[in-house]
Amino acid sequence: MGATVATGWALADMDSLSSRGLKRFLEPLDSPQGPLVRVGGETLVNFSSNDYLGLAASPSVRAAAIAALESHGVGSGASRLVVGDTTVHQRLEARLAAFERAEAALLFNSGYAANVGTLQALVGPEDAVFSDALNHASLIDGCRLSRARTVVYPHADVEALDRALASTPARRRLVVTDTVFSMDGDHAPLRELVGVCRAHGAALLVDEAHATGVLGSRGAGLCEELGLSDAVDVRMGTLSKAFGVLGAYICASRPVVELVLNRARPLVFSTALPAALCAAAGAAVDIVEHDDALRARLWRNIRRFSQGLRSLGFAAEPRSAIFPVIVGEPGLAVSAARALRSKGLLVKAIRPPTVPEGTSRLRFCLSAAHTEGHVDLALEGLRSLRL
Repeated sequence: MGATVATGWALADMDSLSSRGLKRFLEPLDSPQGPLVRVGGETLVNFSSNDYLGLAASPSVRAAAIAALESHGVGSGASRLVVGDTTVHQRLEARLAAFERAEAALLFNSGYAANVGTLQALVGPEDAVFSDALNHASLIDGCRLSRARTVVYPHADVEALDRALASTPARRRLVVTDTVFSMDGDHAPLRELVGVCRAHGAALLVDEAHATGVLGSRGAGLCEELGLSDAVDVRMGTLSKAFGVLGAYICASRPVVELVLNRARPLVFSTALPAALCAAAGAAVDIVEHDDALRARLWRNIRRFSQGLRSLGFAAEPRSAIFPVIVGEPGLAVSAARALRSKGLLVKAIRPPTVPEGTSRLRFCLSAAHTEGHVDLALEGLRSLRL
C-alpha cells in the first residue's frame, strides 16, 4: 500500500512521540504469564503484571477452561442479548454476586467496557458526574461518553468533592472513583466518600479492579475490608488481574443491573465472552475466596518489598500490590527500566499520558507467585540505580 494522507499524519505524530521519549512498542512473551517470563530470548523476573495471586497459569483454572472449551466450543457467536449467552455465563454471574454479597452481577468483556458502559447507562446530559483526578482512563472516558457534566475533584480531596456537590445542581449526581489507584497504589478515602454522597443524595460507583482478590477477608476488595459493600451503589471488579483470566463485572441491586444490561452499549453491541473464559473465572473465584494462603503470601511479599523500599529511602507504605518509584522524566524512566532488565528484572517504565507530566516512574507489581529471592533481587536492582 502506498503512502496515504493518514500515513503522513501518523509519521508526524510518531516523530513527536519519539522526540519526547513517549513512543511505545509491543514485546511479546514467549512463555505463560508468571513470576518468570521469557521476552526476546531472555528469562526475566516479572514485576509488571497484575496477576497478583499467580492464577493466570493455575492448573485448576486452566482445567476449567479446557472442560468448558470441550462442551461449549471457542467463540460465543453473538452478543449475550442475541444468542451469545450460556448457562456458564449465568453461573458465573450468580457466583460473582454471591462472592460480592450483592443482589446481582453483570459480566463485561473488560474493565474498560464495564466502566464506560455503566456510566453511559446511569447518567446523561441532564446529570453530573464527579471524578477523582487520578481515576483510571476507563472512568475518565466513561464520564466523557456519558455526556453528563463532568466535575473533576483533586485526588482524594473529600472536602473539595463536598463543595462541588453542594454547588452543582443536576437531575442525578454520581461520584466515581478507583478504590486502589492503579499507578500509585493508594486507597480512596472510601468511608468519607460514602458519607459525603449520603449527605448530598449522590450515588457512588467504585472501581475495585486493583483491590479485588487483594483486599478484604475473602478478597472482595476495599469495600469488603471496610464493611461498606452495602453502602456503595455500584462496584466494578475485574477478572483479568487477581483472578488471572479476562473480563469484568459490576455488582449492584437487581434494578441497577437490569438497567445497565439494557443500556450499556459495550455490552449490547459486543460479542459475549467465550464460555471457556467464564468457566475459568468461576474456578478462580473459588480459589480467591477459599484459599487464604495465596493472599497471605502476597501480603508477605508486599510487606517485604515495602520495608526494603523504605530502607532505600523511598516512601512506600504497604497498602496494595502496587509500588511506584517516581523518577521524573520519561527518558530517565526508560533508562532505569533498561538498567533493571540488564539485571534480569522486567519492570516497565510508565510515562505520560498514563501518569501526569513530571511523574514518569517504574511501576512494581507484587504477586503471590514471587519468591523472597525475587523480591530481594528487585530491591538490589533498585539499590544499584542510586535514584
